[in-house]
Amino acid sequence: MIEINNLTKRYGDFLAVDNISFNVEKGKILGFLGPNGAGKTTTMRIITGFMPPSEGNVTISGYDVLDEPLLTKNKIGYLPETPPLYLDMTVSEYLNFAGLLKQVPNQKINAAVDNACSKVDINDVKNKVIKALSKGYKQRVGLAQAIIHDPEVLILDEPTIGLDPIQIREVRDLIKSLAGNHTIVLSTHILPEVDMTCDEVVIIKKGKIIAQDTPKNLSKKMNKSSLEEIFIDLISESGLEKKWKILLQYLTENLDLIFHHQ
Repeated sequence: MIEINNLTKRYGDFLAVDNISFNVEKGKILGFLGPNGAGKTTTMRIITGFMPPSEGNVTISGYDVLDEPLLTKNKIGYLPETPPLYLDMTVSEYLNFAGLLKQVPNQKINAAVDNACSKVDINDVKNKVIKALSKGYKQRVGLAQAIIHDPEVLILDEPTIGLDPIQIREVRDLIKSLAGNHTIVLSTHILPEVDMTCDEVVIIKKGKIIAQDTPKNLSKKMNKSSLEEIFIDLISESGLEKKWKILLQYLTENLDLIFHHQ
């Protein structure tokens, strides 16, 4: 369904994504994890076609994202970290607008809005202005715009950020209900949610994949009881890395003293 092959992204001399490859099977949920600055959002933007890679390619259902941009974008629903909401519109007005942007036919737009609202359980606020909604409801509206055109693939970047525990559980249950009919890539910092939601996990650090497997298999391989322990262990600096950083910091702070003694 989703195939990422030797994906690389450079910004000048900075390597944001470093030759990564992974697949997501149809109907599965993949947790895409990493510390801040690891390359998660860059990768997700490339998958959705909002940014070209420097090397490598992404295919959705066999279609290259760069070569077939219109076709692949119709197959993708994207919820960025900050949902693209128009706060002065009502929920219904906004979803009608989003549906038309995503080429839902005029004669089907009302049914598409009703279907999306039902899936994310926001029928009770359809006629409310978006800026009057709670954070949890705004996230639901963001999810509704992502599925308004019934895409095969959903890319969700931090969908539970800023939510309280009850809202997080509600969004988690919602994402699980969307799997099967949709193939989902989920990026989040709330690791227990990944444990309870995702079929497979990819962890990246400094643009490179450092682990890829099911949460259960990773726990067995690393002899850890939770994905949170695995994540912390994998992204923590090794003793050697820490020593080099301390040495570099010392040299930087004492250059004048070192050269003076010479």
